[in-house]
Amino acid sequence: MELSSNLAGSVLKEYRKEVNWRETMNYAAAVGDNNPCYFDDERVDGIIAHPMFCVAVTWPVTEKLEEFISPGLLPADISATKVHYTEHIEFYRPVKPGDLLTVKGKIAAVMPHRAGTHIVIRYDVSDKTGMPVFTEHIGALLRYVKCTDSGRGGESLPSVPACGSKGALLWEAAVPVDPMRSFVYDGCTNIYFPIHTSKQFAKMVGLPGIILQGTATLAYAVKELINREASENPLCLKSLSCRFTGMVIPGTQIRIQLIEKLDRENGKELHFSVTNSDGLKAVSNGYALIENHSC
Repeated sequence: MELSSNLAGSVLKEYRKEVNWRETMNYAAAVGDNNPCYFDDERVDGIIAHPMFCVAVTWPVTEKLEEFISPGLLPADISATKVHYTEHIEFYRPVKPGDLLTVKGKIAAVMPHRAGTHIVIRYDVSDKTGMPVFTEHIGALLRYVKCTDSGRGGESLPSVPACGSKGALLWEAAVPVDPMRSFVYDGCTNIYFPIHTSKQFAKMVGLPGIILQGTATLAYAVKELINREASENPLCLKSLSCRFTGMVIPGTQIRIQLIEKLDRENGKELHFSVTNSDGLKAVSNGYALIENHSC
């Protein structure tokens, strides 16, 4: 299968999402994050969504991308090859129950990759007043799909500072992933793909068995980063980025590792990774920006 980078720049149909408290609470519960900000509805400012809930907002578009773009531009059989590869989110304010969100998207970039084609979708998400809530760049690898040219749009993608540390880890958190976690995450987030819940399907596509959702692995990391580096306040997290480079098998243990911390005038930059039970990186090039004045 082949795909041209002329797809870059294509605008997606708008999607609207009304957020309710059950969804936001269920997301945090799905990744075992018991921060009161997500559950205590007696708080003066009310509850907010877990930062990673953003991916649940945009998933209905990502899941059926070919239905949100002009007919014929992205054939369904090509769209079906996509696997989550990169993630970048800029947070302007937290998602809250009662929000009526508008998702505007476009294909930001289409680039050749050694394993196929890397396609990046940009989502700009705003509330009912038109104020921005978050911007997401989600990258998918179209496996075994050849990009027929040198690519387009890569220069428009957000960049993050490179990690310069080659020294010892600053801290490490060992987190067990229970055997049912991928089913819980699937049911509580409505982020569905059968490699996470069907052993038969997973093996059919060459996996050793069911694997944990990449966004769930990233959410575990976000929990540790917020608790350890942001005084347990999710409002401090302003930017998050990573690549998904390995598998996590439910019933095993992951290790969340802080590699580098750079103090800035108004906060800090964090470089992190997540390794799986084989010691391989499941999340690479992890980056988080913490702003103290937002806490």
